[in-house]
Amino acid sequence: MVKRLSLELEQLKKNVENCRKCPLWKSRSKPVFGEGPPNARIMLIGLGPGYHEDKEGRPFVGSAGKFLNKLLELSKIRRDEVYITNIVKCYLPENKASDEVIRMCTPYLDKQIEIIDPEHIIGLGSIAVEYLSEKYGFQFTSIEKMHGATLKISTVSREVKITIMYHPAAGLRNPSLRRIIEEDWKRLLNY
Repeated sequence: MVKRLSLELEQLKKNVENCRKCPLWKSRSKPVFGEGPPNARIMLIGLGPGYHEDKEGRPFVGSAGKFLNKLLELSKIRRDEVYITNIVKCYLPENKASDEVIRMCTPYLDKQIEIIDPEHIIGLGSIAVEYLSEKYGFQFTSIEKMHGATLKISTVSREVKITIMYHPAAGLRNPSLRRIIEEDWKRLLNY
């Protein structure tokens, strides 16, 4: 089973590496597909790769990634047990993605979700949570009002928990949010 899932993810990764649907492929060093066990129970989804991620081809390896590692430790979750990916797979120079780019890239994310079939999805930041709200049909008002909330969504194949979190970079840009973000992650211990 794990081998079959790994093969499916490898094929999907090749599709991403060959993708030319939007202009972002021209400025990327390496596409950032995602990483983690193909049968992970928990999946983390952010918006898109930054500078360091683009250079290494891995998600969340820059300063936001270092903070994410600390947050995972606070909730007693090991990074090597979760699958981490983004909506957009190519470098976002200004950390902004147009609706068109998101629309072109989300089929890859949808397929990752289908293959991995996680029990728990953690949306990191407003854009990721907005996408999840459209995909799973729940009401999302704002990250400020809903951060830390965990929703239970029934899908065709299972019940999925979706947790709404600030993106780790928000705690780096706005130090007053850091404690709030850390408290939200500590509460994950109860899930």
